Formats: sequence, C-alpha cells, structure tokens
Amino acid sequence: MIRSLFAIVVLAALPACLIAQETPKASPQAKAKAAAKAPGKAAKKKAAPERPTPTVADFAYGQDSPRQKFDFWQAKSDKPTPVVLLIHGGGWRGGDKSGYGTSAIKPYLDAGISVASLNYRFIEQAMADKVEPPVKGSVGDAARALQTIRSKAKEWNIDPARIGATGGSAGACTSLWLALHDDLADPTSDDPIAQQSTKLACAAVSGAQTSLDPKELREWMPNAIYGGHAFGFAAPGRGRPEEFDLLIANREKVLPWIKEYSPIELVSKDDPPIFLDYPNQKTAPVIGENQPDPTHSAIYGVKLLEKLKEAGVEGVLSYPGHKDEKYGSIQAFLIAKLKAE
Repeated sequence: MIRSLFAIVVLAALPACLIAQETPKASPQAKAKAAAKAPGKAAKKKAAPERPTPTVADFAYGQDSPRQKFDFWQAKSDKPTPVVLLIHGGGWRGGDKSGYGTSAIKPYLDAGISVASLNYRFIEQAMADKVEPPVKGSVGDAARALQTIRSKAKEWNIDPARIGATGGSAGACTSLWLALHDDLADPTSDDPIAQQSTKLACAAVSGAQTSLDPKELREWMPNAIYGGHAFGFAAPGRGRPEEFDLLIANREKVLPWIKEYSPIELVSKDDPPIFLDYPNQKTAPVIGENQPDPTHSAIYGVKLLEKLKEAGVEGVLSYPGHKDEKYGSIQAFLIAKLKAE
C-alpha cells in the first residue's frame, strides 16, 4: 500500500522537479541546491590504497547482490580476538570496502584485533530490489554481515562478544544504527546466521548523521538537506534538496520508517559506549543556525549525546575546538573498549 502511495507522490512531484532550474540571478538558496545536485553520480575513481592482504577476501554474506561481500583480516592471537567492522561512507550511494588502507587496518591488527571491511547494497540497488524503505537494504546488509562474522567465531578465532564498528558519514550512521538498534537475532530461525546477534560492544564514528527526520533536522539546522533518498525519494536528475522536500511533504506517511532508521530514536539504557567525531566542523555548532556542512555537522553529535546522557550511556563527542582528551581518536577508543578486561 505504501509503495503505491510513493508512486503517486513521486510521479506527481516529478514535473516540478524537472523544471526547477537555476537562473543567472539565482538566490543563495538556489545555488546551494544546485551544488547538491545528483549526489548519486559516481565520483572519479581513486586508486585503492595499499593495505595488508586479507585472510579472507570477498567473502559473500548474501545472495541478493554482488555488493554483499566483506574482506576479513585475522589478528594473530592464541585467544579469541575482538573485531572491528569498517563500514564505508558515500551516502549509501557510493564507496567501497577497498577504500580502507593500511593506516585504517594495521593499528587494530597490531593491537590483536581482527578487522572486517564490508560492502553493502546502495540505495538505488535496494530500490531496484524493491526493499522498503531502501535504507533497509544498506543497513540490513551490514547487520547480515555482522551476523555472518559472528557465525565464523570458532573458525576465525573471534570473540563474538567483542565486536565494534566504525565508519564515516553514511557508514557512521549505519554503525550507530547497529549499535543502538534492538537485537535482530531470530533464535527460532532455520537459518543459523539469522540466529546470531546484531548487537555491538561499541561504536566510534566520523561525521555521523544521527537523525533522518526532516522536521527535526530543519529545527536543528535550517539548511539541512540530507535523508530523502533513504526513504525512496531518489530519482535520476533529482538532487538532495528535492529529495528532502519530498521527504518533508510525505513525512507523516513514512514516520514509522524515520523512527526505525534514525539512530537517535533507538537510544536505550542498555546501549554500548559511543564515540562521535566531527572533524569537518569549522564553526561552533549552534542549534537553529545554518551549518557550513549540514550533512556532517557536529550538531548531529550534540543532539545524540544529549539522548545518550539521558539514558545513562557513555558518549564522547569530539570536534575542532572541542577535542576529546580521554581517548583522542576513533582508533584509540575502539582499541580501549575492545581490549578492556
């Protein structure tokens, strides 16, 4: 039913989106919209960084897409090792597990922590697969990868109770979703992988979006434009501002999805420690003011930290001018938490 409603809304909105073009005397708002056009277009490919040879490469954790694969590096240890999941960013529309190089992998291996870097379906691929909402394809794939890794605990010398996640931007949002969501394990399933837990021991992320609620985001940052694609409002030639406008117009219809996939909606007292880093924050994050980078603003972290404190969950927020002094970095936080006795 909701799919048919989406079709009506999107078809009705399409002509307006196609004819909305920037004129020579465009306003600052129009210029900002033009700059954010076509986020799904593939960026120029960069050469993959050097990295250690994986213990297991391109391990398939699903059968729905060639993107459902991860690489795994097993740390040398006589005892079962913790694991760090590396979940790449790219707006759930780009990026690849090969983007993590030696500097992102070796410090964990040196600390006796195994590493997995995973791919997952993009929004457009999930839409083609008729996943509703499309973001479920991206974050659900990450959950399945986590369960698959846990199912290999004995074979790969893993401690299934000590798994953390990290990522940037959309990969950060996915990491937080895994950390804060109720366990998706299904003990009654005939699938042994589905029986595995999806809970994390910790998460440490960079530039995370903590809410996908357009109303809330515009209250936090009037120039917010990120999130419409997550709920099916992506289309060829349509940019983030138009996607966001459609999300605002249809917010009440998709509100259950917004609450299910916004990390801030999932906070509870039994959640693991969270580290939030916003290295691109160039000004003080003031609620209610436009942000230089509203998609990766520290305001996301400020608001999640409030929620974590209310629930009694350890949360650490770091950004330029407000640096965390206890841990100092994402890697140090994950190593400290996963190696704690």
